[in-house]
Amino acid sequence: MSQTFTTRPEVRGTFGAVSSTHWLGSAVGFGVLERGGNAFDAAVATGFVLQIVEPHLNGPGGEVPILFHAAGAARPRVLCGQGVAPQAATIDRLLGEGIDRMPGTGLVPAVVPGAFDAWMLLLRDYGTMRLSEVLDPAIGYAERGFPLAYRAAASIHAGAAFFQREWPTSAAVWTPGGTPPRPGARFATPAIAKTYRRVLVEAEAVGTDRDAQIEAAREAFYRGFVAEAIHRSMQTPISDGLGEHRAGLLTADDMAGWRGATYEDTISVPIGDVSVHKAGPWSQGPAFLQSLRLLEGVDLEDMDRDGPGFVHWVVETMKLALADRDAFLGDPDHVDVPLERLLSVEYAAERRASIGDAASMSFRPGAATPDWAERRDTLLSHVGDPAPPAGIGLGEPTFADLPEVEGDTVHLDVVDRWGNLVSATPSGGWLQSSPAVAELGFSVTTRGQMFWLDPSLPGALGPGRRPRTTLTPTLITRDGQPYLGIGTPGGDQQEQWTLSTFLRIFQQRLTLQAAIDAPQFHTAHYISSFFPRGFTPGVLHIEDRFPEATRRALAERGHVVMEQPGWTLGRVCAAGFADGMVRAAATPRYMQAYAVGR
Repeated sequence: MSQTFTTRPEVRGTFGAVSSTHWLGSAVGFGVLERGGNAFDAAVATGFVLQIVEPHLNGPGGEVPILFHAAGAARPRVLCGQGVAPQAATIDRLLGEGIDRMPGTGLVPAVVPGAFDAWMLLLRDYGTMRLSEVLDPAIGYAERGFPLAYRAAASIHAGAAFFQREWPTSAAVWTPGGTPPRPGARFATPAIAKTYRRVLVEAEAVGTDRDAQIEAAREAFYRGFVAEAIHRSMQTPISDGLGEHRAGLLTADDMAGWRGATYEDTISVPIGDVSVHKAGPWSQGPAFLQSLRLLEGVDLEDMDRDGPGFVHWVVETMKLALADRDAFLGDPDHVDVPLERLLSVEYAAERRASIGDAASMSFRPGAATPDWAERRDTLLSHVGDPAPPAGIGLGEPTFADLPEVEGDTVHLDVVDRWGNLVSATPSGGWLQSSPAVAELGFSVTTRGQMFWLDPSLPGALGPGRRPRTTLTPTLITRDGQPYLGIGTPGGDQQEQWTLSTFLRIFQQRLTLQAAIDAPQFHTAHYISSFFPRGFTPGVLHIEDRFPEATRRALAERGHVVMEQPGWTLGRVCAAGFADGMVRAAATPRYMQAYAVGR
């Protein structure tokens, strides 16, 4: 491994490790390992704590994709905690109401919140601890308080006036006493604690059997008091991201009728001596695998890791992969996705040949289906204004009076001494996504904003469909065994930041921490997955820690270079195994993420 300066040591040991986007989540997860729990118990406890301590980035009403490899299992698996669109959510209905683009906030884009069910299934099927043991830390922080991170406080501040004017239930939760909290202040969310305490009461009422309690908790959430409260909250019209007052479409029947979180096979490609695993085409995971295929034919190892050649090739590759993402990916239960073609060596060679020395300014999906050109033109016809009027709910999740918040969600990776590995990217139900449900204290996910209102597109809205989400953890195996879990918040940037970090680890041979600490970059040359669905050709965001000569050379190649302050792009976390030990690392950016292990 290359030796270089890092902001922190790479955590190594033989017992276990947790890396997450908030130090309290990591500490709680490692505490579970210390008490004898396995990686699955620790991941569930960490996931619930992150809902509390990073409320601007995820919440109890959100979703989560989970990749995991159980020790001794033949292969890794996916647990899809992405909920579906309501039965009333039809394109004709929304178009009839004058909606031609899904709003980013409010009630209309709400879908079934899938995170709770996914965590319950992971705990039931692979964990060892009782429900109360993994929920207690989150309940404790919600009841007694936690130090409010700067960016969480900033998000509340930016939305406070809107909450007080339009979303009074959110004002009650996030501005108690009418005043936004200060960064670092002790802040509590007792309504969420009360909700989870009631879930526990109903779970434990069925007796002492662990699995029966977990099933009762699922019942309380999806067919009991939680579903009923969400149903009631959807009935009153409220202001949304389009400036209109509308009621929601999600009902208690939608909650009860959802089949629940599902186990699936990963999709994967071999790269060198490892195999890279992602979730299916309901996520943007295939774009990552396609990018690796495209870069197989490029000699990146001999390129300067901070030079213009490396950045150019990664950026131009991602432009092609993200164009294919938008043109071809969707819920495979409802649309045909040409995965075999997209991930083939032959298709990668065709696509690679289109990359030149100059930056592309075109939206260029490839010929993966016969109607690829029609899909391209249709998508471009629906693109929104990339610089819309200021307001709540524009992007994910960003406010007009703040610098852009690049971290849209949270991430966690856990490994244990038995050889289990979990990688998950929880999101949704942000405090600024929709009004807090009065009886519950949390918001419902608006992931439905990723649907298109055009039936010809694979990401089209439809009852029971999963939106094509940006959430995309990565799991890597070596010789069939779990090797590394890695991921980052960042919406459309997730695959980009993970890709550059992956390449620095596996091609440039940096340690986990050195790769995570390295200067970051990403292209904005894609159709945004979030309202208002803008497209900014050629834009390249790059940290100013890159050499000036690199930034100048990239501009000379035609990239629209947008310099960003150092240490502001990406929030990558990782944990895995190497040399008979566990290892973990976490980004220093925004001073929240932490890796803990021994």
